[in-house]
Amino acid sequence: MTEAFVVPAAPVQVEEIIKRSRFLTVIERIHNGAEARALQARLKAQHPEASHHCLAFVAGPPGCTRDIGASDDGEPAGSAGRPMLNVLLGAEVGQLAAVSVRYYGGTKLGVGGLVRAYAGGVKLALESLTTIPFVPMATARVRGGYGDVTLLEYLVAQHQGEVVEQQFSTEVCLTLSLPQAALSAFEADLRQRSGGRLSLDKPSQG
Repeated sequence: MTEAFVVPAAPVQVEEIIKRSRFLTVIERIHNGAEARALQARLKAQHPEASHHCLAFVAGPPGCTRDIGASDDGEPAGSAGRPMLNVLLGAEVGQLAAVSVRYYGGTKLGVGGLVRAYAGGVKLALESLTTIPFVPMATARVRGGYGDVTLLEYLVAQHQGEVVEQQFSTEVCLTLSLPQAALSAFEADLRQRSGGRLSLDKPSQG
């Protein structure tokens, strides 16, 4: 069960010059790896003369390694994407991607210098990043009689959810959006208040 966490409120961009190489680091909110790679592709198109366009992303909650990725984009293995990713994993921010665009300035930095430069760019960008709360939601359905609607609407409101769809036939079917962290408590209240008559269909995460 995923608790609320913070995500980027708006894109941020920072720039540094390190031994004549120009590093441009961008952080944006993403929801999956495809969006992260699309950000990388967009910056490649915007900066076609740059030497490298390195990527790191954490598509899930802060620190979650289930949906992460990194790309050195031609830099020595482990010198760019992974150091950037390590910074993101420790940032306590979810659903974000970082792309660092490097214009080579003629002076080699060495692997250690590259690690410091790429990780440092992400740290600098994070210092300027503003965040907003994000509450992971789940969609669930519940069926009952017409007389249950008032109770259902009350319980949904008590658990900071909302009714997103209502279908009326011989019974009532409500589609609900509820915070994932509130699902167990909502269903327990639902069973208790209805005397065990009502329960949720299997919820899906959204």
